Amino acid sequence: MNVADIVHRLRSSAYSPLVIGGIGLAAGALGLSAAVFSGLAGSGDAVAGSLTLLALLAVHASFVLGVLLGGDGRWWIFGAQVWLTYLPLPLFGAAWTPVCGLLAGGLLLLTGRIRSPVLVALALACGPVLLAFPDLADRGWAVAAPAVGLLEYVIVHLVLRGDRLSDAHAEAIGKAVSLERRRFTRDLHDLLGHRLTALVLKLQLLQRLVEEDDEKAGAELEVTISLVRGLAADVRAVAHGTRGLSLEAELSSASALLESVGVRCQVQVSCRELSPGEAEALTHALREGVTNVLRHTEAKECSIHLMERHNLVRLTIRNDGASPRRKTESAGQGLFNVAERMAMLGGWLEATPAPEGSFTFTVYLPHNR
Repeated sequence: MNVADIVHRLRSSAYSPLVIGGIGLAAGALGLSAAVFSGLAGSGDAVAGSLTLLALLAVHASFVLGVLLGGDGRWWIFGAQVWLTYLPLPLFGAAWTPVCGLLAGGLLLLTGRIRSPVLVALALACGPVLLAFPDLADRGWAVAAPAVGLLEYVIVHLVLRGDRLSDAHAEAIGKAVSLERRRFTRDLHDLLGHRLTALVLKLQLLQRLVEEDDEKAGAELEVTISLVRGLAADVRAVAHGTRGLSLEAELSSASALLESVGVRCQVQVSCRELSPGEAEALTHALREGVTNVLRHTEAKECSIHLMERHNLVRLTIRNDGASPRRKTESAGQGLFNVAERMAMLGGWLEATPAPEGSFTFTVYLPHNR
């Protein structure tokens, strides 16, 4: 943390730990200052004492700020505070005793970086040691100095801890937002991309049937309307983060869709019951594989195999008619999404074109029974 960070956080929230802690420290400093001014009032040393006190407060504030910034405890600043604490005592007398509390606080803050019982002993003694000089010390403030220092130590460390917690909270929120954005993007592509591709193909088919005055146009119109309804449901699912996917229904839908556009489709399933998470991941993979067949090939035949062997589920989609000039970047996001979903469950993706124009899309998923 640097000065710019502190300024930004002070501006960003009136209830940040730095603001609240700063108010507490300022209130304590004002209380000590009031006690010193009260003791110096009416004496000929009031002006000199006030100026010296302002210098001491500036030095102490600089030291505390260095602790907040995570510095190494600038020793020359602390040395200056020691001199400004004890040297004025013969001049200002008992009225100067309250500032020993600031010195006790500084010593205790040093123990945060230097674990030393000697520093603790010095912090506890920097006020009471003045009791050996009754003419120079106010007994009450001399005894209270360790408590004042301890209070400052507690406030500063609460500020630091609160600031770390605030950072951790902000980081957690940032990660949650990033994950939700990633979920939305992935689901938008995986859920809607397939529907839109199928819808475009159906509309093209419907247009051709209408132009040819084919009796099948009415049936295709019903299918197209169903696709539009499914698209609307998918939009709601993406917006609300809900899941309503069925692997069995998607297998049937994929076969029917491919057959409707002239692609002979063979579906073979040999797999035991899957968990909801496994079924959802495989459903997304199936959609992406079928979408790629529709968008990137001139396929005439396609096979879909869902098999299980040795606790490993394999979904394979193999088709012919793959273009040798196929642009992988157009399907790159979808393949990346599938690979990401598989990796989250310990699986992986393989997409391999063959020289004879076929393309094989395979995902592997450990099946934990």
